[in-house]
Amino acid sequence: MDLTALSVQQVRDLLTSRKATAVEVTQAHLDRIREKDKEVCAYLAVCAERAQEQARKIDRQVAAGEALGPLAGVPVAVKDVILTRGVRTTCASRILENYVAPYDATAVERLGAAGAVVLGKTNCDEFAMGSSTENSGFFPTRNPHDLTRVPGGSSGGSAAAVAANLACVSLGSDTGGSIRQPAALCGIVGMMGTYGRVSRFGLVAFASSLDHIGPFGRSVRDVALVLGTIAGRDPRDSTSAAVPVGDYLLALAEDVRGVKVGVPTEYFRGLSPEIGDNIQAGIDLLGKLGCRIVPISLPHTDYAIACYYIICTAEASSNLARYDGVRYGFRSPAHEDLRDMYRKTRDRGFGAEVKRRIMLGTYVLSSGYYDAYYLKAQKVRTLITRDFLAAFEEVDVIVTPTSPIPAFKLGERVDDPLQMYLADIYTVTASLAGIPGLSVPCGRTRSQPHLPVGMQVFAKHFGEARLLQVAHAFEKAGGFDVASAAPKGG
Repeated sequence: MDLTALSVQQVRDLLTSRKATAVEVTQAHLDRIREKDKEVCAYLAVCAERAQEQARKIDRQVAAGEALGPLAGVPVAVKDVILTRGVRTTCASRILENYVAPYDATAVERLGAAGAVVLGKTNCDEFAMGSSTENSGFFPTRNPHDLTRVPGGSSGGSAAAVAANLACVSLGSDTGGSIRQPAALCGIVGMMGTYGRVSRFGLVAFASSLDHIGPFGRSVRDVALVLGTIAGRDPRDSTSAAVPVGDYLLALAEDVRGVKVGVPTEYFRGLSPEIGDNIQAGIDLLGKLGCRIVPISLPHTDYAIACYYIICTAEASSNLARYDGVRYGFRSPAHEDLRDMYRKTRDRGFGAEVKRRIMLGTYVLSSGYYDAYYLKAQKVRTLITRDFLAAFEEVDVIVTPTSPIPAFKLGERVDDPLQMYLADIYTVTASLAGIPGLSVPCGRTRSQPHLPVGMQVFAKHFGEARLLQVAHAFEKAGGFDVASAAPKGG
């Protein structure tokens, strides 16, 4: 039996039936990482000793007949912008190359309490700024479906680790699509909950009003299990919401007949047939499952990219001011005075994309430009949110493409930041509105090498249960074979 190709439930079943131990499952993943990650480059750091100790603890619980947590023995990878006590947390940046986190993020803490085994920290775009994981300060990650292509970003390492069976599930962060877009490009499930559903305590800030922590998995059910584990109010994060989480697994069993699915016209203009045909087949399949397909309009969608990149860069320029070489992280050894030390530290410590966003953000917040850019972008953000609120008065969920293109070649867009930013065109709207979104596999491209396509599902604020219900029904009925799938029951 391949112990690296198991679902969360299969891991638990093996442990409780004593057909395998947590140590054996963990070691199988560590061996596979050692063998395969030289090609994929999903991990920045592997914490084998920590993982094996966590696994031994689970095995002791099994031997003693103790109740096991919902993620007992499940191997998990964690994006390197999420703090893990005693393990390097670099944000894939040279400026934090040797920084060791003194505490666990709330999400990591809750995974540990549920019995999960943390294998290591995954590669990402530096400070989560990018759409391809090519902006890492160390090396790019490769797409397991085609090693010449990107896995998406910024959580590309977390997505690639799950897609390549280098972890059972993983955590990523999503600011403008950084979970959903790599999930689509790597052919797995990735979810961003409502803003405030998962605590951001211990997540290194990029854009504080947009950042989310969320799960990747090879199935909707696995994602639901992880989200249910990490979600909920956290007194250490003032933005976390005191809204009941509920049982997401119960929602998966509910019938989707009669669910109203909105299809926004703005998301299908100029879409390539390689993507559009699969998404239309996915929508048709939802119709066959009994959903009601409703055309809708989200009229301010065209302004979303400009709005997002003004707001996120403004917040980034403020958040990244703390990396100055004084308090922690890298400090340039050669400098003449304090100002020179600041300049040389940030010049050597930050990569090109981070510098670009700091400069853009500082500009839009500067005197004389704040009203013209930042304030106007916040007003547009409100209009985009109102579009969604109005739409959810008519429909239960909204379905769109996740990415306008399949995984592109490594190096193809590195020198064209605008084209790189446009890779987020279908994901940034949900981030601006603060609603939950999920990407689920929806067929493959017709041309070689038959790359994955993702379908995105949105729900209203704190409507994660409905979103997971629809995605699960779709997954069971089609998934990668959606174009030729027939419904397999409600």
